[in-house]
Amino acid sequence: MRFSRIDRPVALGIALLSSQCSFSQTLSNQAPEMPSRQQEYDLLASQMRPWEEQNRLLRTAVRLVSPTVVHIEATKDEPIQEVSLDSRLDKSKIRTKRVEEAGAGVIIELQGSQYVLTNRHVIQSAQIPDIRVETFDGVPLQIVKITEDPSTDLAVIDVGRSDLAACRLGDSRTLEVGEHVFAVGSPFGLNHSVSLGIVSAKGRRNLELGNKSIVYQDFIQTDAAINPGNSGGPLMNLRGEVVGINTAIASNSGVNEGIGFAIPIQLAMLVATQLIERGELQRSYLGVSVERAFHVDSQVGLQRPGIQSHRAQGALVKVVKPKSPAELAGLRYGDIILEFDGVPVENDEHLVQMVGLTASGKSVELEVLRERTRVRLTVWLTPIATSRN
Repeated sequence: MRFSRIDRPVALGIALLSSQCSFSQTLSNQAPEMPSRQQEYDLLASQMRPWEEQNRLLRTAVRLVSPTVVHIEATKDEPIQEVSLDSRLDKSKIRTKRVEEAGAGVIIELQGSQYVLTNRHVIQSAQIPDIRVETFDGVPLQIVKITEDPSTDLAVIDVGRSDLAACRLGDSRTLEVGEHVFAVGSPFGLNHSVSLGIVSAKGRRNLELGNKSIVYQDFIQTDAAINPGNSGGPLMNLRGEVVGINTAIASNSGVNEGIGFAIPIQLAMLVATQLIERGELQRSYLGVSVERAFHVDSQVGLQRPGIQSHRAQGALVKVVKPKSPAELAGLRYGDIILEFDGVPVENDEHLVQMVGLTASGKSVELEVLRERTRVRLTVWLTPIATSRN
């Protein structure tokens, strides 16, 4: 057969086309099918099931907690700052302005009666008729009595009820950094708002807070959003248990910047119990002056400042006051108090906080490092009010 010049390219084209079709068919048989949008949604739904279970737990915890949280509004008089050249300004003529402060509280139960636990600064300077406490469903509660403690910024409101839903208490001592927590309160007056975060740190002390009277500090730090109005509300774990009372924020703008502080519930309940039973916090007295000066190593016992160590620990005794519980127990100058009532002493501030908040009239075991030897002592704490030192 003889091909013309036009037939030859056509035949070649037919051959190439046939080859390409065969190659394309081979590729189409090997390439995986792209999933449809419906298939992708189904896959996403199956992958979301663990997250949905976590969300279900959170929703249940919030639902259980909500009836135990109250909204608080307090109307009070605040002084107006005025600049005066007269240092003998008559304080009776200082002008004031009427302000409203919103906050929250949580219902606790003690000895069969129920009370509202909140921050002192929420209701401070307000008279009882000017304070409104409402349940989660808007029912006002009658205020019978208020007791408060400036040194911890806590207050207890007796509402004369025993039929309310009381919170379940957790153990703030077992909280770990990174654990999820959520806050419930009334930020900017928006009552029963919930925010979620984690425990950022524990044992925050010696903070420069607006109220200088807060002496005993052992705050839980959280990044759960806390704003003005969250004060007094609970910090919760995902079991629906109260682990703290939201109290303060660190902020340059006055609103949430991811650094909030809560009073551990064990400390708060210790104070609340004394406020209910005694009407005041009875602080204990040890009778020493201490400072943070040494590093303790578990193997060699003691290292001087500036030498590398695992961590700072203990409080160095600088002064033992005459006839004090410390002197009667045998504490000496130069001792390093390592443990107080079975709790490792982190530093001098930690020791002061533990002593002050321990019930007086109680014997406490101390572990002391004395000349590289560990010594155990028993001290009988007395009320600070009865001490002359």
